[in-house]
Amino acid sequence: MVEYHDVEWGVPQHDRIRLFEKLSLEGAQAGLSWRTILNKREGYRACFAGFDPVKVARFSDAKVEKLMLDARIVRNRAKITSTVSNAKALLALERELGDFSAYLWSFVDGSPIVNRWEPASQLPAHTEVSTALSKDLKRRGFRFVGPTTVYALMQAMGMVNDHAVTCYRHAELR
Repeated sequence: MVEYHDVEWGVPQHDRIRLFEKLSLEGAQAGLSWRTILNKREGYRACFAGFDPVKVARFSDAKVEKLMLDARIVRNRAKITSTVSNAKALLALERELGDFSAYLWSFVDGSPIVNRWEPASQLPAHTEVSTALSKDLKRRGFRFVGPTTVYALMQAMGMVNDHAVTCYRHAELR
């Protein structure tokens, strides 16, 4: 958890594979602890073709059934099938609008929102921006993308700097 915080969380990300991974893992985390998902991340990467959306979009029902038996991931059918359908939705979005990263970042005008929360208990579960992005993703066929999940995605991918102002990463990522 410390390494994830110190190296990855909140760092602006633009790579579509890593963004699809973050979207998928945030959806898988719904109702569970982040520690559980982080501990299974390598299993998810192995099971979901490194989060290549082109490959994941081709997963068959038989592949989903096989994943339901794989202890390296959370064996929740709705979460597994949402990753497959989200890969298809991502590809459709890219056919319509182009770059997935540019689409996501357009919700913050291309620059991270730098918050100044102190104490961390001030952190919101969702914001107007995450609600708008969630609504648009759902309209485009994405699943497990409620406003809270989307806000967690925004934090993870660096669209929002929600490190506490007393955290050394807040200044580094500003």
